[in-house]
Amino acid sequence: MITEIITYIGLALIGLGALADLIASIGMHRFKNFYLRLHATTVGTIWGAVFPIIGASLIAFVYEPLGPYKYLMGGAGLVTALIIILLAPAGSHALARAIHRAGIAKVVPCVHDELNPQLCGDKQ
Repeated sequence: MITEIITYIGLALIGLGALADLIASIGMHRFKNFYLRLHATTVGTIWGAVFPIIGASLIAFVYEPLGPYKYLMGGAGLVTALIIILLAPAGSHALARAIHRAGIAKVVPCVHDELNPQLCGDKQ
């Protein structure tokens, strides 16, 4: 009974991850700004990758044909999900900071830029 419930929870997480990837891809194509596109891809990475990995790990924990390796497979999936949760936001922040410091991506309309007032034409 509990095996079936955990399997269905894992399948639901895999489905939610696929839906998050779909939404992120729509955002990637509809957004016009680099920073908004970066946000959409980061959301797709976090929710679209972590949910399915956790779902597959849950399924692996209760999948009997794996034998004693089910804990290895499930644990490896959880560690992978943790690494993605920790590194994806840091990587996207580093990318956004590098692009901003290089002045490559312009935000239009730019109201105020606290980091570099010259990018928006602020007089300070």
